[in-house]
Amino acid sequence: MLPNGLSPAATGLLSFRYLSHMLTPSPGRRAVVIAGLRTPFVKSGTVLRDATAAELARHCTRELLYRTELPGDEVDEVIYGQVVPSPLLGNVAREVSLLPQLPKTVPAYTLNRACASGAQAICNAADQIMAGHADVILAGGVETLSDVPILHTRKFAQILATASRAKSLGAKLGLFAQVRPRDLVPVAPGIGEPSTGESMGQSAEKMAKENHISRAAQDQLALMSHQRAAAAISDGRIKAEIAPWFGGPNMDQVGDTDNLVRADTSLDALAKLRPVFDRQYGSVTAGNASPLTDGASTTLLMSEEKARSLGYRPLAAIRSYAVAAVDPGWQLLMGPVYAVPIALKRAGITWQHLGLVEIHEAFASQVLSNTQAWASAEWAKRLGLPGPVGEVDWDRTNVMGGSIAIGHPFGATGSRLVTSLANEMARRDVQFGLISICAQGGMGFALVLERIP
Repeated sequence: MLPNGLSPAATGLLSFRYLSHMLTPSPGRRAVVIAGLRTPFVKSGTVLRDATAAELARHCTRELLYRTELPGDEVDEVIYGQVVPSPLLGNVAREVSLLPQLPKTVPAYTLNRACASGAQAICNAADQIMAGHADVILAGGVETLSDVPILHTRKFAQILATASRAKSLGAKLGLFAQVRPRDLVPVAPGIGEPSTGESMGQSAEKMAKENHISRAAQDQLALMSHQRAAAAISDGRIKAEIAPWFGGPNMDQVGDTDNLVRADTSLDALAKLRPVFDRQYGSVTAGNASPLTDGASTTLLMSEEKARSLGYRPLAAIRSYAVAAVDPGWQLLMGPVYAVPIALKRAGITWQHLGLVEIHEAFASQVLSNTQAWASAEWAKRLGLPGPVGEVDWDRTNVMGGSIAIGHPFGATGSRLVTSLANEMARRDVQFGLISICAQGGMGFALVLERIP
């Protein structure tokens, strides 16, 4: 048996390892969410194509400091997530901490937990605050897939490195004579699984088949995501969380919303899209999967005591979080099925206590596979639980749309989810909210927020 009464799955394929924390604060200390802000999330290669990751991260952080009127010298640390960094910018968090609004002495680091990176940055901040090591931390994440590093083949890179050390022109020319046309083909960073060779899309396709998730169900979820995101843009909930981006030659092109949301899409339009990863028998399409996206998001966290002393009203407290991992060669995106019950147990609540739920929509097949497992008695046995984790109520789940419509900058999504959930919990006066994120490498991440009256 694992801690808190959870047992590993019975079969080898379903076995998993987990890493989670019961956040036990120093007496009187809770880590609370004060506010969050992000850039527009946009299709890669469009509005933000000329921006660097540092520019995006600094932009939303600067605006967050301005809107909250937080004195820069109150910030103790900056923690940021990024999955595909530029070789020219290895620690984007440090560039954020060098904003003119902050003292140059604010330390910073960047982490990578794949699609859960932004949420992990927030939980790392919570750990520091609850341990008494910090009072105020800026945490979030960024991704600019318009600016991914393009690499050479290893052979060509080795020739260049050796040539740079050659002592004569003849030696250099001899090395370059070894170059073949195939060595000049650019290599883009992989976003698939090095251990299996499968892309996330191929894994999502496999999950759809193994879990009997229909194309119609996937398209229906995608339609709901777009419709709800469009409604949240229209009523101002999403725009309130965005720091407008000013672009163009004259800085007069204003981007104040996400450009991937399709208010006019329909089931008929989604049904016309062809499968991407299995063209003959597949069901995963560009319409029911999250697109490649640019964007950044920053969340402001404080100790509750510090927040009160500075006059801030917290939105929610970090109640618990958990991380689990499954064999990537099995069902890559099933990690949340394991992480969620651990986080709920550590929070001391059950699924029935949840007033709102945010499930990261990497693929519709992944979301539906996860929700199907949580409601399954068979899966409860695999997890060592007395009964199913819980059945999703879609009236309380992804109520502002999800990553299929809004987009998914890998490092930033977790911070977006925390900000949106905390704001919606305040609007609805909900006591508990849950975030579930699948991530590369077979990882799953879960986070419980608690509303503060």
